[in-house]
Amino acid sequence: MNQNRFFLICINIFSFSFAFANATDSIPNKYGLYVSSTLSEYNQQVKQSIRNEMVDIHSIIPDMIFDLKYCTKDNFAKQILYPKTKTSYIRYPAAMGLMKVQAELKKQNLSLKIWDAYRPYSITEMMWDLIGDDRYVANPKFGSGHNRGIAVDLTIVSLNDKKELDMGTAFDNFTDTAHPDFKFLSETALQNRKLLRSLMEQNGFKVFDTEWWHYYITDGHYEVLDLSFKQLAESAKSKNQH
Repeated sequence: MNQNRFFLICINIFSFSFAFANATDSIPNKYGLYVSSTLSEYNQQVKQSIRNEMVDIHSIIPDMIFDLKYCTKDNFAKQILYPKTKTSYIRYPAAMGLMKVQAELKKQNLSLKIWDAYRPYSITEMMWDLIGDDRYVANPKFGSGHNRGIAVDLTIVSLNDKKELDMGTAFDNFTDTAHPDFKFLSETALQNRKLLRSLMEQNGFKVFDTEWWHYYITDGHYEVLDLSFKQLAESAKSKNQH
């Protein structure tokens, strides 16, 4: 290997290492997982690609309906896990997909209702301590789609009365009945699940195999985040000011 080629290889290795270190924490956590927990790390990721931006869903879909379960005690944990908020966040490609789904549903006098989207990594650790079953709660050893900002829990509501369409089960139902391919449901519930699934899949989402309400994008790699909602709001505000 000649000296010039060796020098170029070293430069490339250094550049990759520097970019990786700035995209994530320099030290992995107890599971060996890199988790971004500062705005400086997150902002570096956004500079690398607009796809990494965490978008305030309400800001781009003002008519979106939110019922953020983990801001209340109305959830499987029976405790408040998030501070009160009127919106949530998701990565840019997923936000664009949701906007298209919402537009299609409005033609039918329907709307999406979001139960959860971005979830800080520390909350996933708490949920794992409570459930410990990776069919229904992400193992913090790997992080989740929610932690990466690529997953959303949702349903469809009628705009006439704001009632949820019959999907066969409620949110966070930890039984086989909640599996998206479960067939022993009423014809109405099956058709409603089919409507949701078809629109989500047409716009870049895939359904999770044990939760009919859980959809995620699969278009690339995204870092695990442990940013608070306050930090994300501050980041969005700073961006708007510029």
